[in-house]
This record gives sequence, structure tokens and C-alpha cells, in this order.
Amino acid sequence: MKIKTDEIASVLKKEIASFDKKLDTAEVGEVLTVGDGIARVYGLEKVMYNEMVEFEDGTLGLAFNLEENSVGVVVLGPYTQLREGNQVRRLGKVLAVPVGEAMLGRIVDAMGRPLDGKGPIATTATRPMEIIAPGIARRQPVHEPMQTGIKAIDAMIPVGRGQRELIIGDRGTGKSAIAIDTIINQKGKDVMCVYVAVGQKSSNVATVYERLEKLGCTDYTTIVLASASDPAPMQYLAPYTGCTIAEYFMYEHGKATLVVYDDLSKHANAYRQMSLLLRRPPGREAYPGDVFYLHSRLLERAVKMSDKYGAGSLTALPIIETQEGEVSAYIPTNVISITDGQIYLQPNLFASGQRPAVDVGISVSRVGGAAQIKAMKSVAGKMKLDLAQFRELEAFAQLGTELDATTQAQLDRGYRVLEVLKQDESNPWEVEDQVLSIFAVTRGLMDKIPIDRVREFELALLKHVRQAHSELLEGIRKSSKIENEQALEKTIKDFASSFMEGRAADVRSQA
Repeated sequence: MKIKTDEIASVLKKEIASFDKKLDTAEVGEVLTVGDGIARVYGLEKVMYNEMVEFEDGTLGLAFNLEENSVGVVVLGPYTQLREGNQVRRLGKVLAVPVGEAMLGRIVDAMGRPLDGKGPIATTATRPMEIIAPGIARRQPVHEPMQTGIKAIDAMIPVGRGQRELIIGDRGTGKSAIAIDTIINQKGKDVMCVYVAVGQKSSNVATVYERLEKLGCTDYTTIVLASASDPAPMQYLAPYTGCTIAEYFMYEHGKATLVVYDDLSKHANAYRQMSLLLRRPPGREAYPGDVFYLHSRLLERAVKMSDKYGAGSLTALPIIETQEGEVSAYIPTNVISITDGQIYLQPNLFASGQRPAVDVGISVSRVGGAAQIKAMKSVAGKMKLDLAQFRELEAFAQLGTELDATTQAQLDRGYRVLEVLKQDESNPWEVEDQVLSIFAVTRGLMDKIPIDRVREFELALLKHVRQAHSELLEGIRKSSKIENEQALEKTIKDFASSFMEGRAADVRSQA
């Protein structure tokens, strides 16, 4: 067999010409200690804060504490199999989560991985979990309503697109119910919603998902779950994940988005746990010194973008749980100072049957009428005044003194206003229906209706106007103002008369 030297030489020359000297370098460290979801790593001298690292078994971690001789790494996953001496390498990238249309209708964990058993999420798009909030030049003032569908809130504590409105109250006062009703009310309004459950029971979140699915609200909603049994790092990351998923729709598509953080008290507790394990110096109530920054950098990402940058918005509804109504505690005061208003829920109102248990006296929206349509603004001012006078007179009436006719009339009006503000869960009202109801009670058109039948009258009136005078509601919906107050007042008066006559007839028949 003859060896063809020319052929061999040409092949060698070709290989030499195409040879590319590649050197694969990686900075590798070694685990010193590991426990409670925290690993101390030696050797990663150039690692950056919040950079991703990978343990030799594939488990991911987050560089969290940069010390002189070691790095404190938060383990994002199971840590019991990690051992002293395991290798850890830098990945040279920050933590990113999957985003996109495929996330809608899914339940995911704090890393964006599916938890609902519906298979992998078909998206390749990702966004970094931590970004700097848009500056002043890219924003515009809040001016569009984000209707919650709850009369007490839309009338007196309005929320606008791009606002941060805190929902605060004791355990079991209906905080989550308000936030979920707001998500339900976005059906058909082209608003993308994200519900972040931090430290919640998985069974509770499953119930929320079932309710949203039953009402057809999962098409525009993503649930991010870091349950009570998940490690602290996952509970710490969950709100940032939810915010990032919503930001995709805001920045890429210019859409209105809504994010519910339920709740940030447990989020702060998870961060405190991580910080104490990392030996960071504890401050007030054992929280680390940067716990304010924890929430401020998250909530500052809520924004109404200027028209030049797509005019999208991200509305944040953070929830804080208080202990025995103690709103002056550390975390509540922090979040109150960051947000644009608070919705206070009172246990005594809840116990007395006032649902939702919103204390409209101390609740506030710093956006105010800018987040209301003209029709609502015109009727809500009178309602606030009636309620304020009622609260003063109610305290006075409890002394047992004789009341003159005017005072008694104001008290009776106040009781009817409270009845109108009662609303069932998962039953949000369209804004024109709310305007009709509030118009009726503030103009005194319900004054002759017995208090125990106010809600019955309210529903019957709404049904009657929808069927016989739909143009009145259509006018409010289209023009955002009451076009013909006289016609509306006459319609309600006529219906109230027939309602009372019907009631009298019922009484006679029973007698």
C-alpha cells in the first residue's frame, strides 16, 4: 500500500490553518461549610454580588455575601446533598427568569419553573430578575383608573394604573380577597395580572387558582408560589420573579399590568432569616439594616411609563399583615412610607359584618381623583362627607342623648351608605353600576328604604335600570360622566316608589 504523502501534507496544512487555540477557563471555588440553605465558599475572588454560581452536582446558588476570605452563597434548591470540599464555579451571569405569553395561566416557582403539572413552559425569552427602576424622565403621572370593582375602594380610595397601593390589616380581615377581586375585575380589560404568594399554604393558593379558573381569569393571570414549606431563598426571590414576569408585558408590549405581593411581611421574615444565617449584623426587630431597600427597590418598579416609552404600566398591590393592629411596627411603617396610599382593614368592622372591612376614615390614596372617572368623582365626594359626618354623630348618639330630626336623618343616611358599601367576595361591580348605586344613596333616594332591605333594593334597581334604561349606564360607560342627572334621578325615584308599594303589598298579604 502506497502512502500518499502529498495528500497527508495537504490535510495537515488545512488542519493547522484552521486550528483555533481555545482555552476554557473557569473560576472555581470550594465549599467550606454548608447548612440551612447557606454555603460558605472559598476561592471565588472575582465573583460579583447577585451573580449565579453552580455547585458540582448542578445545583444553582446566588452570591450574596462578599467577604474578605469567603463568599456567602444562597443555595437555590436542595442543599442536604452538598458537602464540604464540593467544587463551585462562577457562571458569569445574573439570575434571570423565563417570561412571555406562555407564562399566562400557569403556576410557577420563584425560578419560573412550572408547579402545576401541565408540562414545560414553551418560552425561550428571559429577563434579569433585578433591574434598576425607570427614572423620572421615562415616567408620567398616574392618571388612568385601575378599577378594583369594590365600591368602597373605587369611590373613596381609588387606585390608578402605575400606583403602589398598600393593603394592610390583621390576619383574617380579607386582605387577599380584595387583591383577588381586583384581579377578577380585570377580565376583558387587557390587563396582565401576576399573583405572588409568599409563605402561603399551598392549599390556599390552589383554592385561589380554582376560583380564578372557574371565573375565566387564568387566561391573563400568572401565579408565582413560594409556599410556607419552601426555603427562605425562594420566598425572598418570589416577588422579584412576579415583578419581572409582569415587566415583560409592560416593556415589550406596552400593556397595563397588575402585581399582587401576598404578603411582604413573610417576604421580610425570609430575608431576615437569610441575613441572620449569613451573620449579617441584626438591627431593629432583628431585621438587617437594608430591609428598607429590600422593598423599596421592588415597589419602585411600579410605574406608569410615558407615551414615548410605550405608555405601559405596572400597578403594585403589596399586602402587609399587622399584629393586633400595630401599624407602627418596623415593616408596616417601612412599606407605608414607600407606597402611594393604604387600604386599612379593621378586625372590628369585619366582625360586625362590614365586608369588605375597609376603614375609609384612615385609608388614603395619594393619587386621589386623578385615578377616577368624572362620574365617580362627582358622586364620591358627597359620600365621603356623609360618612365623615356619620362617624362623628354615631359617637355622639351612643351617649344616649335626644337627637333632633336633622341629626337623626344624617345618622339614617350613614347607615344606608354603610349598607351600600357592603359587597360579597368574588363579585366585583362595573364602574357604571357603582356610580348608579352611590348616586342613589348620596342623593337621598334610598332614605325611605328600610335599612335591612337596602342591598335588596340596590340589586333590584340595578337589574331594572339595565333592562329598562340601559342607555343611562351606557352613557356613563362611554363618556365617563353622568350625562343626564335629572333622568337618572327620576328613574331611581320611580323605581323606589314601586319598590315600597310592592313591599307594602307584601306586608298586607302576610297580615
